[in-house]
Amino acid sequence: MTDYDALTARIRALTHGETDEIALMATLACEIHHSDDRFDWTGFYRVTAPDLLKIGPYQGGHGCLVIPFSRGVCGAAARTRQTQLVPDVDAFPGHIACASSTRSEIVLPVLGAKGRLLGVLDIDSNQPDAFTEEDATRLAAILEEVFHDI
Repeated sequence: MTDYDALTARIRALTHGETDEIALMATLACEIHHSDDRFDWTGFYRVTAPDLLKIGPYQGGHGCLVIPFSRGVCGAAARTRQTQLVPDVDAFPGHIACASSTRSEIVLPVLGAKGRLLGVLDIDSNQPDAFTEEDATRLAAILEEVFHDI
């Protein structure tokens, strides 16, 4: 399991004073990905046009390059601005299989200043039911702290 207190402290130290959203996303993707063996793919999809996400900084194998808000778990998180906690991706209607090894997934909206949707944080696991409500809460707190003024 992730030591969220240590992860938060590392991210806080590494990102202090940084305002470039790509630099922040790259740093978070790396730190979060390497914080837990459950995390098989960790990355950001950025809002690049109305109702469209494109891949941003990530760790792991290749991801999908483009995801419309109307498709998949990432699209649902962007469209609803709500965390998607998916214990079995095969049971999620419209799931986009970017990697055949993905069994479960958590996707969190990334909001900047004044609630502007910057993108989503997507974490995949090759284990079924790998993510918990604690993961959702603690990751959301990290995102809020890092991106709230961006």
